[in-house]
This record gives sequence, structure tokens and C-alpha cells, in this order.
Amino acid sequence: MKRTPINPWSWSLNVGYHQAELLEGSKRQLICAGQTAVDAEGNPQHLEDMRKQIRLALDNLEAVLRGAHMGLANITRLNIYTTDVDEAMKHFDVFGARFGPINAAPPMTLLGVTRLAIPGLMFEIEATAAD
Repeated sequence: MKRTPINPWSWSLNVGYHQAELLEGSKRQLICAGQTAVDAEGNPQHLEDMRKQIRLALDNLEAVLRGAHMGLANITRLNIYTTDVDEAMKHFDVFGARFGPINAAPPMTLLGVTRLAIPGLMFEIEATAAD
């Protein structure tokens, strides 16, 4: 699969994402449900800690990707939902630590919501991936 970044402006690169990516020659596409900070039994974790919730949501997303023999580098789009945008933005270095080393900056949207499906969770991330 060939990925060509489309960035009419460079400001989004400063926060770690491309405005768009042109994908050519992909074979498979994976649509992931929103991943949150839950354990293997679906129990919410880290209810008072946004940073830990982001880390666990990303761990869970990586587990789903591995199930399809993919990884973070295969992500073509991220949708992020949070109950506290300002608090989530304070911890976006967690994304940089995961996506920076693999030189990935998928297009993303960050949305503030009043609550998520499971009370106490503050962060959810859904992804589309391809190879």
C-alpha cells in the first residue's frame, strides 16, 4: 500500500497528524470499534486517570490490530472521543511516543462528548486500518 500525505497547511503536523492521506494499492481494510480503558473482561480501569486511560485504550487498539496481523503503522484514520478535551490534549505525548517511532501521523478527529458508553471512562479511540 502506498500512502501519500496531503497537507495544504503544516500546522497539523505540529500536533502529530496529516490532514489526509491518499491510499493506493491496499488489499485489506479493518474497521475497529471504539477502544477504551477496559480489561479483558470489559471492566473499566483507571477511572480518575486520563493518561492511564489513553495508554490502555491504545494497548487495546493494538491488540485488535494484532488480531488482524496489523499494527499502528496500518492505521489510516483515528476518531477520538473524550469527556474532557483539555485534559486529553495534555496527554497527547502518549500518541507521539507510539506513532513517532514508526513515523505515522494518520488523519484524526478529536471530539468532546458529554459521556461515553461506560460511566467513568473519559477516552475512546476508534480506528480504520489497511494494508
